[in-house]
Amino acid sequence: MLDADFFRRWLTTAAQAVDREAARLTELDSPIGDADHGSNLQRGFTAVAAVLEKEAPATPGAVLTLAGRQLISTVGGASGPLYGTLLRRAGKALGDDSEVDEARFAEALRTGVDAVAALGGAAPGDKTMLDALVPGVDALGTSFGAARDAAQEGALATTPMRARKGRASYLGERSVGHQDPGATSSALLFEALADAARGTDGREPGHG
Repeated sequence: MLDADFFRRWLTTAAQAVDREAARLTELDSPIGDADHGSNLQRGFTAVAAVLEKEAPATPGAVLTLAGRQLISTVGGASGPLYGTLLRRAGKALGDDSEVDEARFAEALRTGVDAVAALGGAAPGDKTMLDALVPGVDALGTSFGAARDAAQEGALATTPMRARKGRASYLGERSVGHQDPGATSSALLFEALADAARGTDGREPGHG
């Protein structure tokens, strides 16, 4: 079972991953975006880690809802509302339970991913964060490690795509050959999830 501490650990680990990869995310964003994806997310997730430490929400749903609200209020551009919606909707779907099982979490995260798709009007194959989020959440029922791998593969697969949504879509054919920064940062979330879930023996709880 996953409790509030697990979700705080996940998002704190995600903040560390974004901080580590911020320069790379901005580098990916330079040719096809506004060259601010890394710095924007770094600011947002730093704020998330700070508010979770300060307020320490007592339930998984409250952790995700607070984190989503913080991202929306501190991250500029499109990524704040999109990541904020992902976490807020997942948190709302989890309700007020003090613990949730992995299947329930996967279902809630899918609700969040669906909300991101509706907000951005995008689908897998459009060269957006959904190209990592959808395969990641699809594999979440197998294991956290499988979700991490699927999201990473989805992010890499955006390189040959032509962007059909978002800022990169304005570039047409020139968007081909660049890995999508949003898909890359989404893959970091699943990487952080697998890291947070790893048990003391190196195996993932519930999937050993």
